[in-house]
Amino acid sequence: MCCLFGIIDYGRSFSGKQKAKMLSVLAKECEVRGTDATGIAYLYNNGIQVYKRPWPARRMRFRIPNEVSVVMGHTRMTTQGSAKKNQNNHPWLGHVPGGEFALAHNGVLYNDTILRRTCQLPKTNVETDSYVAVQLIEKKKALDFSSLRYMAETVEGSFCFTVLDEKKQLWLVKGDNPLCLYHYPKLGLYLYASTEEILTRAISKMSVALGKPEKVDLSMGDILKIDWEGQQEREHFNSAHLRYRDFCVPWTSCWGRFPARARKSDFEEAYLQELRTTAQCLGYEEELVDVWLQDGFTTDEIEEFLYCGEV
Repeated sequence: MCCLFGIIDYGRSFSGKQKAKMLSVLAKECEVRGTDATGIAYLYNNGIQVYKRPWPARRMRFRIPNEVSVVMGHTRMTTQGSAKKNQNNHPWLGHVPGGEFALAHNGVLYNDTILRRTCQLPKTNVETDSYVAVQLIEKKKALDFSSLRYMAETVEGSFCFTVLDEKKQLWLVKGDNPLCLYHYPKLGLYLYASTEEILTRAISKMSVALGKPEKVDLSMGDILKIDWEGQQEREHFNSAHLRYRDFCVPWTSCWGRFPARARKSDFEEAYLQELRTTAQCLGYEEELVDVWLQDGFTTDEIEEFLYCGEV
């Protein structure tokens, strides 16, 4: 479980120093969902710059040039691929004819090994499951709604992706993992984070008066593009393969309500282990997750408790 965060200052309302401070506050609040690594990506001098380190966000020092208007970020909780090897951390650069892009992912993908073999994707030194999303986009030789739809419908697991391209466009691919996006039209500003709780806490700690935001609705299956002028364009992908994630617990009481592929699947096991690891990182015993499951709490309720302290 990781956290996505970022800023789109299409109104040029803030200096680079101000944006750096806002991003620092956002990133620190995102630590609740991951402290193993932190990274950002932005477009500068006609190229995408990636700055990432195997550090918690509180150790990062962001420097954002005044000309930069869009920054996407990520804080990581490791599930696959050691964070000490920086190539395993988000965001990653990808290449398609006509330009570069940067991608970050919140979630867990469990069919990455199969996809690398069946889609004949090139071997790399990146050990993280998320990187297969970069490779699938590169395979389509374009970054557009079509290639993002292909990627989102091909990967299996849980996800929300953010992608930044060389046209200063930010793409949000909303799977079954959370993402909250606020818009401040008068300022020409967007802010986002993986959960509304994180976003609102961060905004309350920013030393800027933003006013009341408009919340942009994002549903599972949405692909939202925001361009350099703040204009939104939206298309959709088929999210039917994600819907079985909304399973009930304990498993033995609800197997009959889900298709065979969802029963005790690798994804369910990976997601449960992810919850146990999260609990341990936040100071709880891993076994508590199983106790809560036996008490009848859903996985979503457990995740909400771990991150927000309430269900």
